[in-house]
Amino acid sequence: MIKVANAPCSWGVIENTEGEQSKTYLDVINEMSAAGYVGTELGDWGFMPTDPKILIPQLEERNLQLVGSWVSVRLYDADYHQAGVDAAVRTAELLAAVGGQDCYIIIGDDHSTVPLRHDHSGRVTAEMMLDDAGWDVYTSGAAKVAKAVKEATGLRSLVHHHGATYVETHQEIEKFLSLTDPSLIGMVFDTGHYMLGQGDPAAGIRKHGDRIGHVHFKDFNANVVANADANSWGYQHMIGQGVFPELGQGAVDFPAVYQALQDINYDGWIVVEQDVLPGMGSPFESAQRNRDYLRSIGL
Repeated sequence: MIKVANAPCSWGVIENTEGEQSKTYLDVINEMSAAGYVGTELGDWGFMPTDPKILIPQLEERNLQLVGSWVSVRLYDADYHQAGVDAAVRTAELLAAVGGQDCYIIIGDDHSTVPLRHDHSGRVTAEMMLDDAGWDVYTSGAAKVAKAVKEATGLRSLVHHHGATYVETHQEIEKFLSLTDPSLIGMVFDTGHYMLGQGDPAAGIRKHGDRIGHVHFKDFNANVVANADANSWGYQHMIGQGVFPELGQGAVDFPAVYQALQDINYDGWIVVEQDVLPGMGSPFESAQRNRDYLRSIGL
C-alpha cells in the first residue's frame, strides 16, 4: 500500500545552500505530521538528532516513519569516493536503527559543484555529458558506496537522478542504469527532476519500473527553464524562481503518474519534495495544500 511522506527540503532545509535555517527539526516534523504525512526523510546530516534514542521517540510521538536519506557523494571524482562511503555508512547506520531495514540510502551526486552542469540544468546537451572514462569513475563510485552500505547495514541504495548532476537527462538515467548492477543499485524516481531532464514521468516510470525503489513527487514549471535560458540562470537560481511549484500547479500529470505506479504495482513510499531555499514561501501551508492535492487524486 502506497504511503505518503514529506522531506525537510520542503521547508528550505536543503544541501548546498547558504545561510541559517529558519526551521528546527521539531518545527518541521510538527508541521509535517499536522499536514497529514506519515513519513519523513532524514534531511541533511545533523538537522535531526543523530542519536536514535532521541530521534525515535520524537518521530513515534508524531506518527512519522523514517524512510530514507539523501547522501551527497561526488561520484564524478574518485578522490571523493571514500568520503562518500563514510558518510553513507554513517547515515545508513542511523536509518537502520531508527527506521529499520525498509529504509533507503539515496545516493545523490554532489549537485551544483560542476559549473557547466549547474549553469545549464534543464538545457543539457550531448557534449556536456560524461565520456566513457567518466562513466567508469561515476558508476564505480556508486557501486562502492552501495556495497559498503549493504555490508554494514543490509540497507539498499538508490541513485537519485537530479538537476545539476551528471545523471539529469533521461538519456543519462538510462546510461547509468545500464552500467550498474540491479541487485545492488536501484533508483529514486523523481517526477520533477525527470521533467527537468526533458523526460515524460509516466513513461519513465513504466520504462524503469524494475529499478524503482522510492518515488519523489515534485512538480515542474517549464517556464522557469525557458527564462533560465534567456537570462543565464543556473540551477540554484531556478529553485529560487519556483522551478518546483506546489503539486498540481506545474506541468507534471500526477494522475497519469499515479496510474503508471499502479501499472508497475508500486507499493512503496511517495515522498513529496517541493525544493525551496531557506525563507521561501510558507512551507506548512504548501505542505498542507500538497497533501490535499494528493488526496484529490486518490492518494
